[in-house]
Amino acid sequence: MEPEFSAYRHVYGHQIPRHLRRWLLFLLFLCIVLLLLPWTQNIRARGTVTALRQEQRPQEINSIIAGRVEQWYVKEGDYVRRGDTIARLSEVKADYLDPALLTRTGEQISAKKAAIDYYGGKVSAAESQIGALGGARSAKLQQLTGKLLQLEAKLRADSMDVQSANNDWSIATAQYNRQRALHDSGLVSLTQLESRNAALQQALAKKTGAENRLLATRQEIGIVRIEFNAVQQEYLEKKAKAESDRLGSLSQIAGGQGEIAKLQNQYASYVIRNGMYAILAPQDGQVVKARASGIGEILKEGDMLVHIVPTKIDPAVELFVRPVDLPLVSVGQKVRFVFDGFPAIVFSGWPSASFGTFEGIVSAVESDVSANGTFRVLVREHRDYRPWPPELRIGTGANGIALLKNVPVWYELWRNINAFPPDYYKPSGQDKNSKK
Repeated sequence: MEPEFSAYRHVYGHQIPRHLRRWLLFLLFLCIVLLLLPWTQNIRARGTVTALRQEQRPQEINSIIAGRVEQWYVKEGDYVRRGDTIARLSEVKADYLDPALLTRTGEQISAKKAAIDYYGGKVSAAESQIGALGGARSAKLQQLTGKLLQLEAKLRADSMDVQSANNDWSIATAQYNRQRALHDSGLVSLTQLESRNAALQQALAKKTGAENRLLATRQEIGIVRIEFNAVQQEYLEKKAKAESDRLGSLSQIAGGQGEIAKLQNQYASYVIRNGMYAILAPQDGQVVKARASGIGEILKEGDMLVHIVPTKIDPAVELFVRPVDLPLVSVGQKVRFVFDGFPAIVFSGWPSASFGTFEGIVSAVESDVSANGTFRVLVREHRDYRPWPPELRIGTGANGIALLKNVPVWYELWRNINAFPPDYYKPSGQDKNSKK
């Protein structure tokens, strides 16, 4: 019997069909399916857009020499091409203020070269003098040698004359002694004895003359030999003096060549310095951040004049990864990006379902820690996936998501509940990319 009160029917509802069990079973089945779905582990890092190569990054344009700004040819924001003049400087150092510095330095070089030519002529004259001294010495020595040979021949002749005179004197002495004995015996007259005595005296005179000539010849030979040595000594002295003059001239030539090299070095430095007054753009780019301003401002050596941002760059992103995540990052690994100013819908665990993200490949992992306690990772563009937007500028912020291993959702939940780090994962093809 059905109750009469309608409130009873609304409270207990005996006639209403029950679908709660079906919904609970469906939700349980859905949770199990979700837990078994694949989930891509990842690590996140913040970074900025930069250039892949060093020469493509913003650079300072410095003044190589000290100078005063005389004229500006560009303003901030202008685009320049390589070799365009940005500014012109004037000299401020007293050593380079002379407007005829190059001319006077060239004149000094010419004067030094003329001096070297003069000393070269002096060296040639000294060598000629040494050769002439050698010829004179040879002639004089030949003359003395001939005279010495003549005197030696005369010495032999005088020796024979002395020997002949001695023989004559011995014979005359013997004859005089016999004549005297005969005179004492009264066999010969006094006249005959005096004749023998005169012959003896003549023989003695010849003997004495021959001996004197022999002594004179020997003395002349001694004098010639002394003169022979004197000629050699005189030649050695003259040769030494001429050689000293020659070496002195060579020394002056060497010194002059050193000074010429120094002057030529200065001349080349002056020429190069004259070309440094014009500050040129090293590459195509935009001029920004001018440090110097106005006309007449003094710049020191190495002072920055402006910044230049290259026009054509190969974009890359520098990420700063925590030390705990560094072992999970390797060269060749894929990284997804969300750039500031470019809207995107991101499902970190399902990268294929994300929209508006861009992909890159890890190009380098630095081994040195940065000042902020993180490690710098350089990521280049993955051209096969989706080109990066050409509107990117250096310094644009980027959120990086490094894709790791694919795991079930239940494992990722269990890992996060227990505060475990992501699984270490080495991407396929990493070795090939590293070798390349």
